[in-house]
Amino acid sequence: MHNQIRNSAFALLCTVVLIACGYRFAGQGQYPKGVEKIFIEMFENRTSKVGIERVVTNQVVFEFTRQRDASLTNKAETADAILKGVIQTIRTQTLSRIGTEVASEREVIMVVDLRLTKPDGGEVIWAAKGVVDRQAYDASDNKLEEDRNESLAIARLSERMSERIFSRLTNDF
Repeated sequence: MHNQIRNSAFALLCTVVLIACGYRFAGQGQYPKGVEKIFIEMFENRTSKVGIERVVTNQVVFEFTRQRDASLTNKAETADAILKGVIQTIRTQTLSRIGTEVASEREVIMVVDLRLTKPDGGEVIWAAKGVVDRQAYDASDNKLEEDRNESLAIARLSERMSERIFSRLTNDF
């Protein structure tokens, strides 16, 4: 009985300490400056990779919907803020080789800039420049297989990038 009381007291103390220091799980914070409804614009693509803006934007919309379904709006006029993204770069590089000439593994690297602005286009509420992520994939001699592997890596990279964007926006860092 005495151990049960001590364990309960310890659990209560831990809970109070975690709450007092502001601990919360990633993505559990609020949007900055009282924003409740967000409109996500199609990201701007400043790369040579055709269609990457659709892949990234769709994944960001999916992540925001998954995390907070009611926080998105499909009209800029009804939003408290507009999320704008710019895909600055997307590139691939070789990670490992078989011999001196043949790549065995590559990675795709993406850099994105973000801004959350008031709907009237004026005040910037939140911004993050140079958000970087990368994803490795198997290289192949077969062009079709190489393209498929790269596309899958970009899809995984976009998924992880969207999680990061949501987390940074809601945790304000």
